[in-house]
Amino acid sequence: MAELLYNLYRLSLDAAPLLALGLLLAAVMRAWLPSHFLERQLGKPGPGSVIKAALFGAPMPLCSCGVLPVALSLRRAGASKGSTVSFLVATPETGVDSIALSYGLLGPVMAVTRPVVAIINAIVAGLLTGWADAPRQPATEATKRCCASKTSAENDSRRPTLREGLHFTFGRLYEDMLPWLTVGLVFAAVVQTFVPEQWLAQWGQGPLAMVIMILIGIPMYICASASTPIAAGLLLAGVSPGTVLVFMMAGPASNIAAVGLVYRELGRRAVTAYLASVAAVSIAAGLSLDALIDTFGWTIRASGGHQHSLLPEWLAASALLGLILLAIKPLRRRGLSYLASS
Repeated sequence: MAELLYNLYRLSLDAAPLLALGLLLAAVMRAWLPSHFLERQLGKPGPGSVIKAALFGAPMPLCSCGVLPVALSLRRAGASKGSTVSFLVATPETGVDSIALSYGLLGPVMAVTRPVVAIINAIVAGLLTGWADAPRQPATEATKRCCASKTSAENDSRRPTLREGLHFTFGRLYEDMLPWLTVGLVFAAVVQTFVPEQWLAQWGQGPLAMVIMILIGIPMYICASASTPIAAGLLLAGVSPGTVLVFMMAGPASNIAAVGLVYRELGRRAVTAYLASVAAVSIAAGLSLDALIDTFGWTIRASGGHQHSLLPEWLAASALLGLILLAIKPLRRRGLSYLASS
């Protein structure tokens, strides 16, 4: 029990600053990016908006929890379901930070393969979501339903201020996410406690090993950077590069919190398309990478190493404490009221 609580604390500590960053980015986007701009760029169903969303999300250094407020903000600003899912998959699977770390720990082949597969995965997920989903409701209706405190006429007449964006993201948006975030972090702590890395390492290669990685990776919470030293450890333990790639794709791309929010915001068909594409593309990429390595004789050697947070622990702990206080409704209301009046 003590180990479970410790793992929950460490996971929460890792997630808190990136989640706070995601909420801040969502507030900035709400204030500075007009809804009609996002509607024009990402609102139309089809390949164009899906590809733009994938390319927009891929470089961003956000984890699978930190990306949630940004993705929900995009959706509520008028992005199509397909482009929302594309952004939701591309962003946590890769980023400038994880690419640099991949080059250092896994070598150039994995550093190049990882972002390419992440973008392909996101595009396939977005296109499959758009194909499977019924015609979406107009953005004005979605905005009115999700943000009932503001009329569509008000939203059209002026752009929200940054203060209003912060009030929305740390208020309504955070409140909507909180239950699934809690469930996701608890589940991830359970997986980390009772499914050790040594157990994963015994599944060396092949389709069955990749399916195991999918089943373990999809429900757990892990960011792209944190998954990289684990991937290096798996390579050193004898797991094939393709199987490791599957873990690096499936782990950051999804978790219980993301699945729950996609189901609530986008519907059952979107969840099915989201999970099916992450699993199928990851396994296909893993099998292809192993085949290419066998064909061309590429050498992939992992460097030993451990993940150290780029942020000081006091800063991560401060972010976690702030988010815990905001989770308490009376304190959140008091803080947001102070923000609105200041």
